[in-house]
Amino acid sequence: MKKTILLRASEIEKVFDALNSLWPDAHCELIHHNDFQLLMAVVLSAQTTDKAVNKALQPLLKERPDFSATDLLEMGEVKFLQIIKSIGLAPTKAKNCVALARQLVLLHEGRVPLDRAALEALPGVGRKTANVVLNVLAKLPTMAVDTHVARVSVRLGLVHQTLNRMRIEEELIERVPVKWQLSAHHLLIFHGRYHCTARSPQCGSCPVEGVCKKVGV
Repeated sequence: MKKTILLRASEIEKVFDALNSLWPDAHCELIHHNDFQLLMAVVLSAQTTDKAVNKALQPLLKERPDFSATDLLEMGEVKFLQIIKSIGLAPTKAKNCVALARQLVLLHEGRVPLDRAALEALPGVGRKTANVVLNVLAKLPTMAVDTHVARVSVRLGLVHQTLNRMRIEEELIERVPVKWQLSAHHLLIFHGRYHCTARSPQCGSCPVEGVCKKVGV
């Protein structure tokens, strides 16, 4: 890999000003009506799209908008698997969701703990999932590094070129201005999902084209 030329602090400010103007409503697109539903949806979204998860869960959440950890335990793994069978790794995810629901009920009175250690102790919950939950529910400035955040961060020159997502997370926390840390990962996700796509980035109409380092483009 060639050495990445990183953006300067003033350029990073310009990038996030521009991304915020382009995506003023950047947010978590997983449909949910309570904390448990968000955690469940994030677990289900691993290695698949938010759109696929929303499509699978929409009938259930429309019929039962207050669906909880207790409700999932009552439903059971077999029935839940039938609901989510269209998404990737459905059997494993169904098992993990039921197991984490059980732990929430036994250890946390059915509530989602807003503590990293407690979250990551739940079945199927890794660092990225915990980062999303803590950012959305606890309003903490975490950086959930998915494929879009990783790609866009490297392309822009926000972070060094690397495949190590933990390193990307650490560099983003270090280099993103404090005022943007709460919204940064949503802005990067939206930009990667809808504009700076993997195969056909729309560089000609990109608001950060003037400062982007175009790593890998």
